[in-house]
Amino acid sequence: MRVNKKYSCLPAEEKGIHIINIRAIEDIGYDQHESTLLNSLSKNPDADCKYGLYFRDGKRKVDYILVYHYKKSSSGKTLTRRVHHNDSSGRSTKQDQPLPGKGVQLEMGESEPHVDYHEDDKRFRREEYEGNLVEAGLELERDEDTKIHGIGFVKIHAPWNVLCREAEFLKLKMPTKKMYQINQTHGLLKKINSVIQKITEPIQPKVAEHKPQTVKRLSYPFSREKQHLFDLSDRDSFFDSKTRSTIVYEILKRTTCTKAKYSMGKGEGRKKETTLLNKRRKCGKYGITSLLANGVYSAAYPLHDGDYEGENVEPNDRKLLCEEWASYGVFYKYQPIDLVRKYFGEKIGLYFAWLGVYTQMLIPASIVGIIVFLYGCATVDENIPSMEMCDQRNNITMCPLCDRTCSYWKMSSACATARASHLFDNPATVFFSVFMALWAATFMEHWKRKQMRLNYRWDLTGFEEEEEAVKDHPRAEYEAKVLEKSLRREHKHKETDKEKLTWKDRFPAYLTNFVGIIFMVGLTFAIVFGVIIYRISTAAALAISSTPSGRSSVRVTVTATAVIINLVVIIILDEVYGCIARWLTQIEVPKTDKNFEERLIFKAFLLKFVNAYTPIFYVAFFKGRFVGRPGDYVYIFHSFRMEECAPGGCLMELCIQLSIIMLGKQLIQNNLFEIGIPKMKKFIRYMKLKRRRSLDHEEHMKKKQRYEVDYNLEPFAGLTPEYMEMIIQFGFVTLFVASFPLAPLFALLNNIIEIRLDAKKFVTELRRPVAVRAKDIGIWYNILRGIGKLAVIINAFVISFTSDFIPRLVYLYMYSENGTMHGFVNHTLSSFNVSDFQAGTAPNDPMDLGYEVQICRYKDYREPPWSENKYDISKDFWAVLAARLAFVIVFQNLVMFMSDFVDWIIPDIPKDISQQIHKEKVLMVEVFMREEQGKLQMLETWKDKDNKKGENCNNHSPRLSRSHSGSLSSCHSYPLDV
Repeated sequence: MRVNKKYSCLPAEEKGIHIINIRAIEDIGYDQHESTLLNSLSKNPDADCKYGLYFRDGKRKVDYILVYHYKKSSSGKTLTRRVHHNDSSGRSTKQDQPLPGKGVQLEMGESEPHVDYHEDDKRFRREEYEGNLVEAGLELERDEDTKIHGIGFVKIHAPWNVLCREAEFLKLKMPTKKMYQINQTHGLLKKINSVIQKITEPIQPKVAEHKPQTVKRLSYPFSREKQHLFDLSDRDSFFDSKTRSTIVYEILKRTTCTKAKYSMGKGEGRKKETTLLNKRRKCGKYGITSLLANGVYSAAYPLHDGDYEGENVEPNDRKLLCEEWASYGVFYKYQPIDLVRKYFGEKIGLYFAWLGVYTQMLIPASIVGIIVFLYGCATVDENIPSMEMCDQRNNITMCPLCDRTCSYWKMSSACATARASHLFDNPATVFFSVFMALWAATFMEHWKRKQMRLNYRWDLTGFEEEEEAVKDHPRAEYEAKVLEKSLRREHKHKETDKEKLTWKDRFPAYLTNFVGIIFMVGLTFAIVFGVIIYRISTAAALAISSTPSGRSSVRVTVTATAVIINLVVIIILDEVYGCIARWLTQIEVPKTDKNFEERLIFKAFLLKFVNAYTPIFYVAFFKGRFVGRPGDYVYIFHSFRMEECAPGGCLMELCIQLSIIMLGKQLIQNNLFEIGIPKMKKFIRYMKLKRRRSLDHEEHMKKKQRYEVDYNLEPFAGLTPEYMEMIIQFGFVTLFVASFPLAPLFALLNNIIEIRLDAKKFVTELRRPVAVRAKDIGIWYNILRGIGKLAVIINAFVISFTSDFIPRLVYLYMYSENGTMHGFVNHTLSSFNVSDFQAGTAPNDPMDLGYEVQICRYKDYREPPWSENKYDISKDFWAVLAARLAFVIVFQNLVMFMSDFVDWIIPDIPKDISQQIHKEKVLMVEVFMREEQGKLQMLETWKDKDNKKGENCNNHSPRLSRSHSGSLSSCHSYPLDV
C-alpha cells in the first residue's frame, strides 16, 4: 500500500524521532510545537519515561491510552503511519494524498498485496480521529514496538492549556489559595472525641488523607479568568491523575470521526459503499464509544500510577492502597475512603463508603441477633410446647405423611425438630423483627448523613447544577440506530430532520422485554415447582425404607437436598439472568449511559430478586397451607400429595432454607467466583501471550511498559454486580430476619472479606476505571428503601402466619385453664377416624407401631369425627386467623410509624456540615468582594494620577490662550491613550 507523504517521517539520522501528521497540523493552522503526533524513539530509554508512565521525552505524563490491533505484512512492516525511512527511489513512487477522511479513493501500487478494506477503513478512521484529537489540543505518541504481538498503543497527554479549558467547561471545583478553619467541638465533646481518636488510632489507616483536618481550602469552579485565585505553585500536581484522565475522556467522547475511507459493511460493491458512505457523512458521528463498539480501537483506559509490589518500587497511591486497603491483613482497619476517591473517583469512592457504613451498622444488628439466639438456647428446656412434644408419655399418634407407603408415627419422634424450632421461634424473635425494621431506617438515615459529609469533604455540594450543565453523550448503539433510521428515511426520499428514537421504534424491544421478563419469572416458578415435586416424590420413596432410622431422617434429608438443589439453580440462573437483563436492555437502545445503567439495574434486580427469594417465599407462606386433611388431601397431577409442615411448624425449615441459600451464595458466588474467575481469565491471557512470545523472542526479552501491563488486566465492568450482591444480601438480612436472627452476623463476616476482596480486585486485577463524579449512590438508595419497607410487611406475615407466636398467644389468653402453655400441642391437633380414609390411601402396614390405630392426629383446627359437622373448620381457626390479621395490621403500622419517626427526627444534613457549607458561601462572597474592592481602589488610583497630571498642566502660566487650551487638552488626552 502506498503511504501518504504527509505522514512520512523525517530522516532517522537527523532526529532519531519519527514526527508524523506535520502537514496536517499546518493545514489547520495549529502550532506543530504545541501538539504533535509522535512515534517511538529509535532507542529504548525506558528509565526516562518510567516504563510507559511518561512520553519518551520523560517530561509529559501519559494521561490516557488507546489500544488497537494491526496486521503485519510478510516483510514485517505494518499497515500504519509508523513507517521507517527508505531509500530515495522508494520515496519517489509515493503519491501525494489529502488528509484521511476527505473521501478520495486509495491508490494501489502494482506490487501491493490484497488489501482488507475492513481493516483499511479502521486505519483511516484512527488517522482522522487522532488528527481531530491533535486539533483539540491533545498530544499523542504512538508505540507499536511492544511486547504484545499485533497490538499498538496511542499515548495521550493533555497539556496545561487544555486541562484549564476543559476544567472550566466541566465546572470542576478546584482548591483556591484561601484557607479557613473548620469548626471544632468544645468542652466535653472535644474531650470525648479526643479519647475516641486515641482508642481508634490503631485501626486507622496510615495515609495522609485519612488524618483529621483542622483547616480546609476554599473550593471554586475553575476559571481561566480567575487563575489568580487558585494555588498554581505546582502545576504538575494541581490536576491529579484522576482529574486528568477524566478530562481526556470527556474530550475523547466529544471528538468525532465523521468520515472514513470505506464503509464498515461487508460483501457490498464499491459503488454501493461510496453511496452509503456519503449518507453516513451527513448524519454519522463516531466518538470513542462508537469507535470502540466498531472495533476501530480495542480498548481505552487511563494508566495505574505504577507497580504495587516488587523491589525498588517508587511510592505511589496504588502501592499505598494495596498496603493499607487491599490487604486481608488490615481487615480490622477503617478504609482510606479519601484516598480511594482520589485514585478511583467519587462514584467508586461512594460505593466503598456505603459498603463500609453498611458493614459497621451490621455490628449492632449481629450482637442483638446473637443475644436473641442465645436466649432461645437458654430457654429451650423451659419451653412447654416442645417439652410436651418430646414427652413419651403423651403417646400422640400422628396420621401418615404420605399415602400407602407411609405409616402412623409418634409425635415424640419429631422432638429434635421441635426443640430446634424454639431457637428461632420464641418471643424474642418479635422484638428482633421490630429492632431490625428500626435498624434499617437508622441505617438509611446514617448513610444520608455520611453522604453529605463526603459531599462537603469532596467539594460536591451544588453538583445538581453541574449535572444539568454537562449532558451525557449518546451511546454508540443509540447513534448507530439513529443512523440506520436516517438511512431508511433517505432511501424512501423523505425529509430528514434531526432524528431520534421514538416509542414506536422501541416498541418491538419493549414487547420483547415484557415477554422475556414474564418468561424468566415463569421459569423460576417452574423450577421451584419442580423442586416441590422432587421433595414429595423423594419423601415418599425414602418412607419405604424398612429401617426406623431411615424413616426418622426423611424430613431432614429431603429438606437438605432440596435446598442444595435450589442453591445450585439460583447460582446458575443468577449468571444467566444477568446476561439476559443486559441483552434486553441493549435491544431497548437507551440514549445515555445513565439511562442504560438504570434500566439494566431494574431488570437485573427484578429477575435476581425473584430467583433468590421464590424458594424462601414458598416455604414461608405456601408450604402446608393447601394440604387438605386426611381423607381429603390435595393432589398434584392426581398422584403427588402436597407436602406438610413439620409438627413444630415451617419456621425451622424456613431457617434452614434461608441459611443455606444465603451462606452458599456468599461463599460460592460472592467470594469463590470473584476470586476464581479473574484468576482463570488472567491465566488464559497469560497462556495466550506466552504462545505469542514464543514466536518473537526479541519481544519477549523486553521489559513491559506500564500500558502493556494494564492492557493485560481485566476491563472494568461497572459497579452494578458489586451493588447487586450487597442488595440481595441486604434482603436476606432484613426480609426474613424473624426466622434467622444470625443472618446479620453471617453478613458481617462476609462483608469484612468482601471489602478487602473488592479492594484487591480494583487495585490489582482491573484496569483503572475512568473517574466519574457522583453525589450519591443513585437508584440503589431507592431500592434499599423499598426493601426496608417490604421487610416490615414480610416479617409481620412471617411472625403471624409462619411461626406459632400468634396461636400461642390466643391459647394462652383464651383457652388455657391455668394461664400456662400446658395443653397447647393438643389444642392445635385435630382428630381423624382412620376408617374415613379414601380407598387406596390407607397405610399398607397399619400395625407398624405395634398396635391398631383407631384415631390419628393431624395439625389443623377442625371439628372431631364425633361432631355433627365432622372435619369442618372449627371456631378456633377463625379466632386464630383474626388474631393473625390483627397482628399484621398493628405490627405493620406501628413499625412503619416508628421508622418514619426515626427518619423525621434524624436530620439528613448534619448541623456542623450545614454550618460549614454556609461558611464557605460567605467566605466566597468575601473573596469576590475584596477582589472588587481591589479593582475599585486601582481605578481610584488611576483617577488620582489622572487628576494630578491635570493639575500639573493647569499650573503652567497661560501666555497664549490657544497654546494654553491646546496644552490642557493634550494633558487630558494622555491618560486616555495610555
